[in-house]
Amino acid sequence: MHRRRRTALLLSAAIVAAAPLLTACGNDAHPGAAAVVGGQRITVSQLENRVSEVREAQRAVVPDEAQYEQAIAKTGSLTRDTLHGMVLDQVLHRAAQDAGVTVSRKEIQEMRGALEEQAGGAEALETTWLQQYGVPPERLDENLRLQLEAQKLAEKLGTDTSQPAFWTALSQASDELNVDLNPRYGTWDVEKSSRVDTKTPWVREVTATGTQDTA
Repeated sequence: MHRRRRTALLLSAAIVAAAPLLTACGNDAHPGAAAVVGGQRITVSQLENRVSEVREAQRAVVPDEAQYEQAIAKTGSLTRDTLHGMVLDQVLHRAAQDAGVTVSRKEIQEMRGALEEQAGGAEALETTWLQQYGVPPERLDENLRLQLEAQKLAEKLGTDTSQPAFWTALSQASDELNVDLNPRYGTWDVEKSSRVDTKTPWVREVTATGTQDTA
């Protein structure tokens, strides 16, 4: 179980990176879409709803206004981090499907039970995943499925999630899905299966205090 937990933390940490929030003005080549994955749109509205889930969970855990502002400052990149996770989830799922990997509900429950025991209970686990990885309680099982798919895919390939063979499988899945991000959120690096920031003249960075800097 310790190996599973290390794998979970490793992949979650890879998914949750740091970058500021964005607004955009001017031309938009992806009207209404934050990304297109496998021909399916992840809409800006869907992305905003996911971000709201995290912010509401943070508010519930940290009712003190000053502490809440600190939590927001630490997760100022939440919008792009969340989109990264939403895309990577689909990429990993495709790679797992291609390899014949499946994850059962029972496996998710077993992993959650073991992690809850280590964390000191269900609430403690939910708080940890929220604070460290930006995963709200209602998305915890989804995230654990992601971790299990990654672990089982790596095992099927005879490697682990830190090795090139694993990321090559994700790269192939990214290519199959033809991932295309709205430029305001960066671009998708197929080789690394990762979102990459880009500088565009019509995008402005928004800091946690609400001030704007020209990109």
